[in-house]
Amino acid sequence: MDKIAKALKKLTAKERQKIKTILQQIKNGDFLNLDIQKSKGQKQIYRVRSGKIRIIFHKTKTSIKILTIERRSDRTYEKFS
Repeated sequence: MDKIAKALKKLTAKERQKIKTILQQIKNGDFLNLDIQKSKGQKQIYRVRSGKIRIIFHKTKTSIKILTIERRSDRTYEKFS
């Protein structure tokens, strides 16, 4: 099981549905109406905030790669600093 599937499994059904919708928007490049912010000190790493859940992804001109989906904590952004 990959890291993203494992993260989704830990969420409630309602949270999972909301995250799947956001992931689809990210995949389609539709960033409108998303709480998206560039990660401090990083060139191409962004986060989307949905309540207490964070989706962290790497975006280039040609691709988008989801790095992690986590509940917000003091350690959420440590590995990307």
